[in-house]
Amino acid sequence: MLERLNAIYPVRYTAFALCVLCALLSLFTLVGFGVGALVFVLSTGLSVLGFWDLRQTKSSVLRNYPVIGHFRFMLEKIRPEIRQYFLESDTEATPFSRSQRSLAYARAKGETDKRPFGTQRDMRAVGHEWLNHSLAPTALDSHDFRVTIGGPACTQPYAASVFNISAMSFGALSANAIQALNAGAKRGGFAHDTGEGSISAWHRLNGGDLIWEIGSGYFGCRGDDGLFSEDKFKANALDAQVRMIEIKLSQGAKPGHGGVLPGAKVTPEIAAARGVPIGVDCVSPAAHSAFSTPMELMQFVARLRELSGGKPTGFKLCIGHPWEWFAIVKAMLETGITPDFIVVDGAEGGTGAAPLEFTDHVGAPLQEGLRLVHNTLVGVNLRDRIKIGASGKVVSAFDIARCLAIGADWCNSARGFMFALGCIQAQSCHTGQCPTGVSTQDPVRQQALVVPDKATRVFNFHQQTLKALQELVQAAGLQHPGDITAQHIVRRVNENEVRLLANLLPITQPGALLQGSEGQHAVFTTYWEQARADRFGLT
Repeated sequence: MLERLNAIYPVRYTAFALCVLCALLSLFTLVGFGVGALVFVLSTGLSVLGFWDLRQTKSSVLRNYPVIGHFRFMLEKIRPEIRQYFLESDTEATPFSRSQRSLAYARAKGETDKRPFGTQRDMRAVGHEWLNHSLAPTALDSHDFRVTIGGPACTQPYAASVFNISAMSFGALSANAIQALNAGAKRGGFAHDTGEGSISAWHRLNGGDLIWEIGSGYFGCRGDDGLFSEDKFKANALDAQVRMIEIKLSQGAKPGHGGVLPGAKVTPEIAAARGVPIGVDCVSPAAHSAFSTPMELMQFVARLRELSGGKPTGFKLCIGHPWEWFAIVKAMLETGITPDFIVVDGAEGGTGAAPLEFTDHVGAPLQEGLRLVHNTLVGVNLRDRIKIGASGKVVSAFDIARCLAIGADWCNSARGFMFALGCIQAQSCHTGQCPTGVSTQDPVRQQALVVPDKATRVFNFHQQTLKALQELVQAAGLQHPGDITAQHIVRRVNENEVRLLANLLPITQPGALLQGSEGQHAVFTTYWEQARADRFGLT
């Protein structure tokens, strides 16, 4: 019966037909009795919309389902929110679970981070990890854990917190967000990475310690030709607020991919910070122009350290081709130049906008990249000269402990501190329509982010996370987070078996690579001998 009716009159047009019928009836009552004006306006508007749906050529859904088809797009628009608030479990990480976000919110607000009634995690699940505790726990006086960054050539070493703000540029984040992050960093005595967008007026306002990140666009230190300018670099690098210099080789969320900030978004403030023309497309190339070989990279590191007055200088990268990383290490050995630090960015890292294929399938995850960097430096006896930072989905004290266990000296967090600012994981960073004013340049939207309040939350999140880390260190019977090793972390590998990370992850003995790669992990036996200090490609 329904099929016969549908052959005569498409049932899917019913909503449109009802709008037209309602418009006609309301017109009759309006003319005849002077009532129904509002109904007439609404039904007429929907009728016009239905006619437009039938005539337009871009959407098949709307042509087949005039008027009512719009509900499909409305529901799709709020699908992430429906899923986040009503459907996903507390432990489902997409990309951060409700449990992770709630922990960050609680610590930022100064609320209790305690949880009743036991864990929600399945401790029998493959991949579950824990920290082995001691029957002789320690008692530490402070949670202000520090690591000194600065090698032999550094004359202004920096005593950094083991937990700092990762790279997020002004432009990607709002002015209010940058102010709040830096004010919180100033109060807590930890570092704030500028991101490759350089140092804006909002970074300087509150005087918090800065790690100046220099990307391939050389923002803040570029000449009119777009190339690196020593004079402009020196002017910023000698600022006392800048504590370290970080060359960005690649980032975890989109390694090997450049970026473009459209001219329409290059406001006077952004242009002033980056040293680019107002209203002109701002391009970050995929590759640097200041160097093209590992040897030149090391010389660039040395030059920046000299121009900055001896401040700690290093680079950030997401591990890709292992032979390119090996070539950099061989360049260190041949030139005698070593960076003061290396930040390993895992593919888990986030960004405001990246192609899906890059987000999902390009770059080494943090564990593999961090372990390779650590083992290589150990194998050439350079590990004690170079500190290693780690970034990539670090939110909790256990995240920090785990990174330190597998080779890091300190950790950076971006999205964790965004949660502290009030980010609700709306995942609309690339649209400029951030609902909480964190990642937008809309002056009205960012007014929602009240700087003094959010600065306090940034400070609280840092402090409470380090206090939790202190409790973990004490429970393990240790004196400092740096004492945590892969011997302290246990992972379940199947239903009936667990292993120490030390027995699962590859280990390189000190100086082993100086005698050759024989007997080492397969990545070394395959690529170490082929890597050359004078080129990034294979021999």
